[in-house]
Amino acid sequence: MENKNIWNKYSEEEEKELVQLNERYKSFLDHGKTERECVTEAVAMAEARGYRDLDGIVMRGEKLSAGDKVYAVNMKKSIALFVIGSRPLADGMNILGAHIDSPRLDIKQNPLFEDTDFAYLDTHYYGGIKKYQWVASPLALHGVVVKKDGTVVNVSIGEDESDPVFCITDLLIHLAGEQMSKKASVVIEGEDLNLLVGSRPLKKTEGEGEKKEKELVKAQVLSILKEKYGMEEEDFLSAELEVVPAGKARDCGLDRSMILAYGQDDRICAYTSLAAILDTEKAEKTSCCLLVDKEEIGSVGATGMTSRFFENTVAELLQCVGQYCELTLRRCLAHSRMLSSDVSAGYDPTYASVFEKKNAAYLGRGMSFNKFTGSRGKSGSNDANAEYIAALRRIFDEAGVAFQTAELGKVDVGGGGTIAYILAEYGMEVIDSGLPVLNMHAMYELSSKADVYEAVRGYKAFLQKA
Repeated sequence: MENKNIWNKYSEEEEKELVQLNERYKSFLDHGKTERECVTEAVAMAEARGYRDLDGIVMRGEKLSAGDKVYAVNMKKSIALFVIGSRPLADGMNILGAHIDSPRLDIKQNPLFEDTDFAYLDTHYYGGIKKYQWVASPLALHGVVVKKDGTVVNVSIGEDESDPVFCITDLLIHLAGEQMSKKASVVIEGEDLNLLVGSRPLKKTEGEGEKKEKELVKAQVLSILKEKYGMEEEDFLSAELEVVPAGKARDCGLDRSMILAYGQDDRICAYTSLAAILDTEKAEKTSCCLLVDKEEIGSVGATGMTSRFFENTVAELLQCVGQYCELTLRRCLAHSRMLSSDVSAGYDPTYASVFEKKNAAYLGRGMSFNKFTGSRGKSGSNDANAEYIAALRRIFDEAGVAFQTAELGKVDVGGGGTIAYILAEYGMEVIDSGLPVLNMHAMYELSSKADVYEAVRGYKAFLQKA
């Protein structure tokens, strides 16, 4: 079986819709470079479409019925959205799941130091990255600082054209003989990913001691932080600051057929899932879009998929529709169907040796299904059953949605995982589904606009028909 490039199948009107959709997607990427920012964007988009906060509904003791649209936020880093269906929740839900965290650098809790007239912030990388890719590039700082009195200060430096940017320095090629002989994994060490944030010393005032004389660049940085954010050095202890590539998502190629941007793993699936449910006004089965944190480091913690957030939220939903009991909750989860949406490795002819061409995902050929992920002997994978795949084939074929199937590289080359196996533990039917990208986990990832368009169409069909 061979899937074909889908670009030439579109009418003039469809091409116009495709372009408009991808402009909205690029805007989402620009405004959602962290998981917190993605949740903020999702809430704004949802409320504009009539969604209400489930927490408020629960507090007021209100009831929900078919057609109602609600959302629930977990620690400002995960979100679940629901459209209540006409069938009882015990019959299950149709769930679109994706993650909104991406590989990056995190600022440490005691990060600021000065060395030889330079001020730096110490970092710890998050998720799987090639560390050498993060040097000598413009970087931005995003996140929050929470002071002892509970005041929350939002930080975003490096995105506006008038903002300064930051960088991690690299060794000049003229002196890099020893460095160039190292393995790629250690060309840049993790402890050397120090973010350069200043080089200008604070003007020394009369009476300051010798120690201050040696740390005037650091003092200047602290002075700027104090003036701009009211921030003391100790406030780094309760800050969540992330270092990400500076700049906007851009069209790629002379034909503008692709998007080059940071964070498309997995915000490309998050956005398309979100767009699909926001266009879903009603359905027989309750529709759900679940966007979670921490997938890149094992889905752990209070905001990852292994937390009880989703289960607890469904319990609250059942209570609000007057159907709650423990058995109904279990039936709802077990009878649900899910597309665990995450990116797949797009076939790259430059690196053809790591792919098996018959079972690879290709840009511009539609959304991709991975029956299983894991590594080598399917270790750590969710392996979807044939009956579920057959049902999905029918849904997507009837809706005219282009799709393909794939594996993540050759059998013994590598592998990967998603949140699919976690939801599958409830007994629901789950398959990995998403979009192919190139440069996965790099600072800038590459996707096809046609695949984005097909994904939204496919996810909408799933919510209506699964």
